[in-house]
Amino acid sequence: MRQLLLLILIGLGVFAAWWVLQKPSHNRPWADDVARILHAEVNRDEVVLENVRNFEWRTETDYTARWDTRRYDLSTLQSADLVLSYWMGPAIAHTLVSFGFSDGRYLTFSLEIRKEKGEEFSAWKGFFRQYEAILVAADEADILRTRSNARGEDVYIYRLDIPPEQLKTLFLAYVERATELEKTPAFYNTLTSNCTTVVYEIAKQIVPDLPLDYRLLASGYFDEYAHEQGGLVKGFSLAELKQKGYIVPRAKAAQPGENFSEVIRRGVPGMH
Repeated sequence: MRQLLLLILIGLGVFAAWWVLQKPSHNRPWADDVARILHAEVNRDEVVLENVRNFEWRTETDYTARWDTRRYDLSTLQSADLVLSYWMGPAIAHTLVSFGFSDGRYLTFSLEIRKEKGEEFSAWKGFFRQYEAILVAADEADILRTRSNARGEDVYIYRLDIPPEQLKTLFLAYVERATELEKTPAFYNTLTSNCTTVVYEIAKQIVPDLPLDYRLLASGYFDEYAHEQGGLVKGFSLAELKQKGYIVPRAKAAQPGENFSEVIRRGVPGMH
């Protein structure tokens, strides 16, 4: 019994030492779609973002890489939308937030693993400091279209019920998180630092008493959680919002030259 206990303690010690020695880095052979880090300059209501991703995806492996520098006037922020993209059954979805401006442009933020070239995601490895985190800012025709069209995921969009005066706070919270990750690399964690927990943490800046919930981990049900908390557009059941917010048929039918963001929002409650 003592020998077994000793072996367990030694094993725990080795694991603890290995854990401490893992250090996040910006210097690895990154995959093309996470090769650049978002950089922001904020001057009152003007935000300049460098390395906004705007890839043209034909398939998951066939694409044209483009990185933009874009300027946004936060006084023209009009909306924020929650996007859930299902890639592994009903309980697991990737969570994104997209901000809309009065000029018709949309910008999507997404906390993701920063994959190295040839690396695949594993939820289990995500518990053990195996992936760095990156906050991607991207055009919807890139980051949503690749999921709905190139990857074959099921994608839903919901208008968030957020007062106009709080949209700026949310947008700048994402910018601040991106700046933190630019300055100090950090690990992605499947449980504590993932695409859904970042939405929750940022939302708490305007709703401080937002409760913890198992659906922060079972992210496929995050729309249910947001609806229960009054975070989605009012006057509709979740079933109605889900049915009308399913964008895949519209995304696949969008023609070259059409405004992708406008096409996918047709008929979605709260969107015009």
